[in-house]
Amino acid sequence: MGKVLGIDLGTTNSCMAVMDGGEPLVLENSEGRRTTPSVVAFAKNGERLVGDAAKRQAVTNPQNTIFSVKRFMGRKFDEIGEEIKRIPYKVVKASNGDAAVEVDVEGETKQFSPPEISAMILGKLKADAETRLGETITEAVITVPAYYNDTQRQ
Repeated sequence: MGKVLGIDLGTTNSCMAVMDGGEPLVLENSEGRRTTPSVVAFAKNGERLVGDAAKRQAVTNPQNTIFSVKRFMGRKFDEIGEEIKRIPYKVVKASNGDAAVEVDVEGETKQFSPPEISAMILGKLKADAETRLGETITEAVITVPAYYNDTQRQ
């Protein structure tokens, strides 16, 4: 059995670690940092950016830069009220009533659920961990905030 990756998927930043010789070892990301911004951006050319690269371009592309998406995880659009007034990107009501983010990718409007955006962040963390460890990660443990309800945990 390979190493199990522990991931703290944070609202602002995320972190990853493995157990090494009975001790936790925090892994650096591809930029050499121990934390990765929990940010996903969609560039004008359609490129998807995650982490530091996404955060760096946020000022010039605020409407397509998604951050703090964890706040909308497992929540209905009608529950989020005032929160959407504090972010530059568009949050809409998905067909199932959940909150979703809407971005423009190469002139086309696309909608993503908060779990989909979070999966993009998790994918980067996994890829960075595999590069650092030199092995494939097949198992992970992801932290869940204590205040999450059952819907959000799923």
